[in-house]
Formats: sequence, C-alpha cells, structure tokens
Amino acid sequence: MTEQIPVQKNDEIELHIEDLTHEAYGVGRYQGYTLFVKGALPGEVVKAKILKTKKRYGYAKKLALVESSPARRAPSCPLYGKCGGCQLQHLSYAEQLKFKENLVRNDLERIGGFDLREVLFHPIIGMKEPWRYRNKSQVPIGEKDGGLIGGFYRDRSHDIIDMNQCLIQHEQLDQVVQTVKELGTKLGIPAYDEVHHTGFLRHVVAKYGFSTDQLMIVLVTNGKEFPAKKALISALKERFSNLKSIVQNINTKRTNVIFGDESIVLWGEPYIYDHIGPIRFAISARSFFQVNPVQTKVLYNTALQFADLKGEETVIDAYCGIGTISLFLAQKAKQVYGVEVVPEAVEDAKRNAALNGMNNVHFEAGKAEEVIPRWKEEGIGAEVIVVDPPRKGCDRTLLDTILDMRPKRVVYVSCNPATLARDLNILTEGGYQLKEVQPVDMFPQTVHVESVAKMVLKEEA
Repeated sequence: MTEQIPVQKNDEIELHIEDLTHEAYGVGRYQGYTLFVKGALPGEVVKAKILKTKKRYGYAKKLALVESSPARRAPSCPLYGKCGGCQLQHLSYAEQLKFKENLVRNDLERIGGFDLREVLFHPIIGMKEPWRYRNKSQVPIGEKDGGLIGGFYRDRSHDIIDMNQCLIQHEQLDQVVQTVKELGTKLGIPAYDEVHHTGFLRHVVAKYGFSTDQLMIVLVTNGKEFPAKKALISALKERFSNLKSIVQNINTKRTNVIFGDESIVLWGEPYIYDHIGPIRFAISARSFFQVNPVQTKVLYNTALQFADLKGEETVIDAYCGIGTISLFLAQKAKQVYGVEVVPEAVEDAKRNAALNGMNNVHFEAGKAEEVIPRWKEEGIGAEVIVVDPPRKGCDRTLLDTILDMRPKRVVYVSCNPATLARDLNILTEGGYQLKEVQPVDMFPQTVHVESVAKMVLKEEA
C-alpha cells in the first residue's frame, strides 16, 4: 500500500519551518511530508499554498507570515525575489554566515564522512561591509517602449528586469549600465533580440579595479559594424574620467554564452589593473578575475598559509586561471607550475608573472589530468598540489594523478561544499588526512560559499 500524500496542489496550510536547503528554501514538514518554501526561514510559521507535489516532497509558496524569525530582515533591494541574483537578503548577515558555515560542516560530515572533532575547523570569515563588493557587472540589454533596458534575468527565465542599481556591485558599475542605456537610446543603437536573432547590443560588461580606480567597459555586439560608434565612445570618455578601456566583443552566435571569440579595443588600453595583496594583475575583457577582491585576498592568504611553504618546495596549481593563486604561492615557493584548460587565461597568467617580475613560475595550457601526468614522466614532482576547480569538483583522473604523485600536502580551494566533501573523501581513501578547513564568505547575500581545505599525507601528519 502506497503512502498517501497529505496535501494536494492549491491547498493552503499552516507550516512550521525547521531548516534551510542549500538553495535557501525553507524546509517544513506537514503530517510527516516534506515541503520546500521559498523565502521562509527556520523558526517561522507560514501560511503556504501548495504548488507541486512529488512522492517524497513538494513545493509551496509563502502567502503570509504567521510567526516571523528574529533573524528576518527587510531586503534592501527593491528587485529582491525577482531577479534571482541574491537569495539571502531577507536573512541577517550574522545568520547568513552561520548558514554557510553549517553548509560546509554538514556536507563534510554527511557526504565526506568526516568527524570534524578531529579536524581544525575554523569559523567562517565574513565581510565587515557585505554590500557593494563585486568588481564586475555583466548585464543583458533589451528594448521596451522605444528605449534600451538592462538588468538581470527574472529568476528561471530570460525576461530582463530593468534595474537602476545592484547593491552587491560597486556603484561605478551601476553608473556604467545606466549611462550606456541612456546613450544607446539617444543614439538609436538597437538592442539584441535573442528570439529573432536581430538587433545589435547584447550585453554591457563593466570591470572596476578596486585598488587602482580603473574602469573598463565591454560592449558585446551581434556584429562588427557599430552604429554611432564615435559618438558613443566620445560620450563615455566624457562621462567617466577614470575610464581606461572600451572594448567591443563580437558574438554573432545563437547562444546563452556572453562572449564571442573576437574582441576589438575601440579606445584606450586592452587591460585595466588591480592588486590582490602585493600581486598586480592585468585584467582583459575576457579574463576571469575573482569578483570580490577583498575576500579573494583572505581566500588566497589562507591557501598560502595551508600550503606551509618554506622556500624549497615545488608546487603545482592544477586550475591556475590567470595565475592568481600561482603568483601568491610563488612568493614563498621555489618553483610553481600552473596548468589551465583555457589558452587565453594561460597567456594572461604569463603576462601577470612578467608584470610582477616572477621567474619561478611556468604556465601551460591543457587539461590538468593530462598535463600533470606528463610533467611527472618528465621528472617534475611536487611537495604541494593546489586545486581550485569549478563547481563540479575535480576530475576523477586528476584525483588519481594526485594520489599517484603523493605530494606531502594538498590544498583544495572550493566553491561547492558538496563536491569538496566528495573529493576529500577520495583523497582520504588514498592515504591523506584532512587537517584544516576555513570557510570564507566571498558572496554575501547569496547562497554561495567558498572554503579552503588542507590535506596532509598520513605518513607526514
């Protein structure tokens, strides 16, 4: 006999919220049946309408608060809940930090099988000012009522919500988007229509150097011929005294990917510069650079500390990007080898090494799981291997390569606690011991959390 689901679609019930999911949905149980409610917080009682039911769980919409959590805050952004960019503005920042620290703890315990009483697990490092921290904005452009609009996509859609400001971005980035919309409308520059694949201006990307006050504007276009180009460049130069670069990126494909393959410098330099700690970086139109420079310094200093370098070590950075972590490590290592699958990023990494006068770094393009074994065959070993993979975690072949190379320490920088826990478990089974974990809040007001883990070879522990 199958269990009866106690609710049906469109039922209205009162629900006590007990927990939060990774995506910040409130979790409640109604007659033993689990329901997920967007915007509800632990400790709250909500009036909810059933949206969808499945065999073991369902989704409900919060209609009203019967009892409110003391941790609830009025969201600062008028678009909160519509654009999908932030998920936690309705939760006090102190409670956001607890939520994220618990995410890391719970995944390490449940998925990784770790007993954290045997691990030095540090409290999460948050921000003194958890607003206006992003150094990059990338905004889709559309048209409405004869003018350009630009903002973020409505949650789970491609409808553009026009916005004047985003409270987690630097103010200058808001000014750039507003100015391009205003000038584009005035000059008759048509927006791209993704349904019909017509029009011209697809995205506005703005980058700001926190330590240098330098500004780059990237205009992503559906074609090369730029209407009113001279007038637009002249007006942008006049409006922004700290503007160093205007770049056109051409993307004529039917795709959700923002950038195309060709970039043209319309005015100024191909780069702006910024610092993370003592290291200087050149940032191009398509460079990946961490979006929160304040917390990036915290994150990379932690990675450097966990690497425990004495000046005689060879280090491999398995996902080196434009060389950010590699150059931090090179300050204290004898030699650093970085590998990255994106060739343009490797060129940026080499440029950044030269920019900082660092001769003890070597960068190569390719898949880490293919390049590192070849390095091993060439006689290149490493006392320390650092990984900073995408959300899906490390490729299993790379983990096997690490286990084969047996470095004394592995430093794992993660943006996804679930895949971190999975991968650390594999390394543990291969002879490593988890010694230390440091969560870092890189993205306040969102559900995302970074962490750094230190693994030590058991015979070295």
